[in-house]
Amino acid sequence: MFMRKYECPKLLNIEPSFYERWLSRKAIAHVKRDRKRWPNIGTINRKTYMEAIHAAVIKSNGKDAYTGEHLRWELLSTWSDEMAKGNGSKHKSNFAFLPTVDHVRPSSESPVEFKICAWRTNDAKSDMTYKDLIGFCRKVIRHSKKK
Repeated sequence: MFMRKYECPKLLNIEPSFYERWLSRKAIAHVKRDRKRWPNIGTINRKTYMEAIHAAVIKSNGKDAYTGEHLRWELLSTWSDEMAKGNGSKHKSNFAFLPTVDHVRPSSESPVEFKICAWRTNDAKSDMTYKDLIGFCRKVIRHSKKK
């Protein structure tokens, strides 16, 4: 029997070949971006990134790493530019829980580390570090209590 290199976690409830295709595409996209962002990071390749993203998926247990909310894995690769043009932010809001790959800033100990989170979380977090994100969220909460 054929054994997949990156076994799709059963709790995601998606087709294994679909998962491997998504994993490969995400790895390629991040490799391209990181080569531009950090040209001196060292060896950057698809295999290393696939392993790191797969490890993040396993660790996520199907949930957003920052909020603990369940992700909608069935939404992988279902985004439509045509639908987005016609429906704008309403279309995007339907994808709030689409799983995305958040790149944790590289360090000397771990040049490649990822977390899995919802698209809206990744969008809100942007390029902030985890510490910056927490500080920002505290400011939002403090401000909301003043109103």
